[in-house]
Amino acid sequence: MEKRKQKNKTEEIEYTIGSGNVYSDFGFPNPEEARAKAELAMAITAIIKENDWTQQEAAEIIGIDQPKVSKIIRGLLSEFTIERLMKFLNNLNYDIELTLRRHTSQKTMPAIHVVMSSKSKTPEARN
Repeated sequence: MEKRKQKNKTEEIEYTIGSGNVYSDFGFPNPEEARAKAELAMAITAIIKENDWTQQEAAEIIGIDQPKVSKIIRGLLSEFTIERLMKFLNNLNYDIELTLRRHTSQKTMPAIHVVMSSKSKTPEARN
């Protein structure tokens, strides 16, 4: 992170430019994994909201209990792996496509990104 100063008419304001990963900026261990898990959880949450499911309905479709759905929605992800969150998306009838691309920037670390396709509406989940 790079610290900069900006002159205001009355005072100088110091600020820090983030790295693009809040988990890295705050010193979390394994920040790329934490970010990927958060993005997967946000995708799961968006699907639940788009379908107007209760947490109980979502739990039945995903194949877990309601308190785990609550944890995903609230971002309490320590007991979930990336693989498990991806399995939940499969259970919600979503394909997952991994695209590998060589990292070329020397200013940032390689990253994991989750991008939800905007091409299609939410498919009906499998039961």
